Amino acid sequence: MQQTTTFDIDLIRRYDKAGPRYTSYPTAVQFNSEFDETSYRTHAKNSNSAKPLSLYLHVPFCDTVCFYCACNKIATKNRGLTIPYLQHLYQEISLQGELFDRQRPVTQLHWGGGTPTFLNHEQIQEVMQVIGKHFQLLDDDIGEYSIEIDPRETKPDTIALLREVGFNRMSLGVQDFTPKVQQAVNRIQSPEQTFTVLEQARSEGFKSISVDLIYGLPHQSATSFTQTLETVIAVKPDRLSVFNYAHLPTIFKPQRRINEADLPSATEKLAILQNTTNQLLAAGYIYIGMDHFALPDDELAIAQRNGTLYRNFQGYSTHADCDLIGLGITSISQIADSYSQNVKTLEEYYAKISAGNIPIFRGIALNPDDKLRRAVITKLICHFTLDITTIENEYQIDFKTYFATELAELATMQTDGLLTLNEQRIDILPAGRFLVRNICMPFDVYLRQNTEQKFSKVI
Repeated sequence: MQQTTTFDIDLIRRYDKAGPRYTSYPTAVQFNSEFDETSYRTHAKNSNSAKPLSLYLHVPFCDTVCFYCACNKIATKNRGLTIPYLQHLYQEISLQGELFDRQRPVTQLHWGGGTPTFLNHEQIQEVMQVIGKHFQLLDDDIGEYSIEIDPRETKPDTIALLREVGFNRMSLGVQDFTPKVQQAVNRIQSPEQTFTVLEQARSEGFKSISVDLIYGLPHQSATSFTQTLETVIAVKPDRLSVFNYAHLPTIFKPQRRINEADLPSATEKLAILQNTTNQLLAAGYIYIGMDHFALPDDELAIAQRNGTLYRNFQGYSTHADCDLIGLGITSISQIADSYSQNVKTLEEYYAKISAGNIPIFRGIALNPDDKLRRAVITKLICHFTLDITTIENEYQIDFKTYFATELAELATMQTDGLLTLNEQRIDILPAGRFLVRNICMPFDVYLRQNTEQKFSKVI
C-alpha cells in the first residue's frame, strides 16, 4: 500500500462537515432498546467457537475532571466509590464468563476510563485475578493487553505492577503541554511527569506506547502546538493519536467551563493539523487514518500493510477475529454480528447486577445489508482501498447496481481528486485520506435516511 498523505487545505475546507467516526457500522445512534439481555445471550451462545475474545473493562472514576472530556466518567475524590463498583463488576464478569466457552483465549484486553489507575494496586491485581478466574487469559505475553494511563495517577511502582499483572501496551494521556492551555482545560501535567512514566514503561518491557493529543483546545495556536509536538516526538512514542476537539457543551456538561471565545478559529485548527501532519511525517511516522499515526514497525502500521487492520470501539486494532465483550458501565460489546451497550449510570448498573442480569440496555442485530456496508466501510477506513470484485463474490451482489446512488456521490469525489474509481476498485488518493470519513458516509444508509443525527466535524 502506498503510505503517503497529502494535506490539501482547500479540499479539507470544502469537505469539513459533521459525520460518524465509524468505530462501528451501524453506529451507536442506531442502537435500540428492542435489543435486550435475552438478545445478547442468544448472540453470545451463537458466537461460541474457536474464535478468540477481546475484553474491554471500563473504570469510570477520575480524581479531577478535564473540561474537554466527552467520556463517561465520574469525577470524585472519594476512592471508596471503587469498592461497590468492583463488587458489582466482579459479578458481571462472572455472569459474562458463563456465556462463553472457557477454551476461547483472550487475545486482546483493554482497560479504559475514566482513569483505570484510579484503582489502587491491590484492586488492580484483584481485578485481573477475577478476570483470569472466568476467562482464559494468556500467560505468554503474546496477547495485546493495554491500559490507558493518566501520568498524574501513577506511583513510582505502578508501571512495574501493571507489567507484572500482564499489561504490555499503554496509552498516555497528554493533550497539550502548554501551561495556558492546561489551565483552561483543568489538566496540569508536566513533560517530566509524563515521560518518567513512559521511560518506566520502556524499562519494564512494554511493547507499544501511545501518546494522546488533542487539537482545537482553548488558547492553542499552530506555534504552541508545534512546541508540544516537538517535545513528544523527542521521546519517540510508537504511536500518536491526535484528536480533534469537538465543542458540544449542550451534550457534555464539563465543556461548559470552556470559554468559546478562547477556542482557536477554524483556520487556526486547520493550520495546527497541517503542521502536525508535516511534523509527524517528517519524523518518520505513518498516517494510519483518522487521528492515528504510528512508526513503520508498529503493529498498526504492519497490520495496515498486511491488509489485516481493523476498527472497533477502541479505534484501530490488529484483532479483527475477536468477539468483543464490554464490562462495566457504558461499555459496548460486539458479539456475533451484534452490538450492545451496558447501562450508563452506577444506579442502573448496580440494580441490574444485583438482580442477576447482564446490564444491557440497548443494541442492534446486524442484517445482511448492515454486514455488507460494514465490510465496505471497514476496508476503506482501514486500508484506503476496496477490491470491488472481492465484495461482489463474498456478498453475491452486483456492486454497480447495488450501490448506484453511492457511486454517483463518489464520482464527484473522484473529480475532486479524493479517490479513483473503476469497475474493479476504489482507491483513496493521498489528498483524500484525511477525508476518509466523507468517503465512507455515502455507504451509510442510516445517515442518508436521517440527516438530523449529531456528529463531530470531520476535521
